[in-house]
Amino acid sequence: MPPASTKAAATHASADTRLSPGAPGYRRTSLALFAAGLAGFALLYSTQALLPAISAEFGATASAASWTVSAATGALALCVLPLSALSERFGRRAMMTASLSVAVGISLLVPFAPSLESLIALRAIQGAALAGLPASAMAYLAEEVRPKALIAAIGLFVAGNSIGGMSGRIVTGWVAQMWGWRAGLAAVGLTSLLCVIAFRALLPKARHFTPGTLNPKALAGAVRTHLSDPLLVRLYVIGALFMTVFGAVYTVIGYRLVEAPFSLPQGVIGSIFLVYLVGTVASAAAGKLVGRLGRRGALYLAVSTTAAGLLLSLADSLAAVLAGLVLITAGFFAGHAVASSSVSRTAKTGRAQASALYQSAYYLGSSAGGTLGAIAFHAGGWAGTVLIGLVAVLGVVSVTLYGSHSARVAARRPQLAAACN
Repeated sequence: MPPASTKAAATHASADTRLSPGAPGYRRTSLALFAAGLAGFALLYSTQALLPAISAEFGATASAASWTVSAATGALALCVLPLSALSERFGRRAMMTASLSVAVGISLLVPFAPSLESLIALRAIQGAALAGLPASAMAYLAEEVRPKALIAAIGLFVAGNSIGGMSGRIVTGWVAQMWGWRAGLAAVGLTSLLCVIAFRALLPKARHFTPGTLNPKALAGAVRTHLSDPLLVRLYVIGALFMTVFGAVYTVIGYRLVEAPFSLPQGVIGSIFLVYLVGTVASAAAGKLVGRLGRRGALYLAVSTTAAGLLLSLADSLAAVLAGLVLITAGFFAGHAVASSSVSRTAKTGRAQASALYQSAYYLGSSAGGTLGAIAFHAGGWAGTVLIGLVAVLGVVSVTLYGSHSARVAARRPQLAAACN
């Protein structure tokens, strides 16, 4: 007869009604979350490839126009945590639907913004609305999908994020080249509307969600616990610094490529974002890197790759700039994958809040990077933007070295105590 533990495990498995590959609803759930990720991140970064055209219409500097990106990512960063708490009360499906619906509604108004200030305000509202998507999607999948199938389901959602961010920039670039930047934003808004309709039609009703109560004290306590953990704080800082580099580079690169000696048209500049596909490969390889080099070794490799890309992009050669973007993108995605996965592994309790704090730091880094990179570009050209990136890279190295030193000190303490006794 099989041991009791085996029988218990079999009984539990048979009683587990969560979704798995081949089961009814699993494919619908995966496709629904893919569509949500596609829409959400196409909207979030929809103005990034259009910044030179926006600057030209409103007579704005790069740093002023960059706020159409930074306002959205900054508002998302500030709203992730409170919206994650609301999803605990009202449900993940309801929160994702509301967030995407508001964001798409705003996207249909954005092309008619009469001034840069109104465009920035609309983008801030859009970013705040989109905060409900990452705050709820991971929790929905964790509740509705069996653990063995969870990684694949989350992978498809993340792929939607990446492809959405990339395709949104490409679509806006080519449409803007033919009909102007406002038409480009309208195209992304209409495409996202179709994605949201598909999301709502495909996503099954939650069967394993149990509504909780809004408890601000408990939320504040979880946040304090995570922010008092030195390792988690270091991971938050690393995520923010990596995103500072990425935000600076991709906010400003359009301005560099539209100018001499490159003088590229808007559509070609939008297509530069195909480099994002490198990030998919780098993210997938991050696990193997950690297995071979350890977490800190993988971070050092990611930092070195990013720094090499920044330096290579200084050359006045399109081939060198593209190669530099490939290295920057690969280094960023690898570093982000290592840091974000380490947060879930490090947090012993309140993992949802720990991940929400990481996302807040991550998008604050994006907001800061876009603004600082544009200011530096206005003051010193592309070399100024690269300098911002290198300072952020140096910050990652410093934080990682400090972590290594702290680990060595902690390892010596038991030995010193034993020697004293």
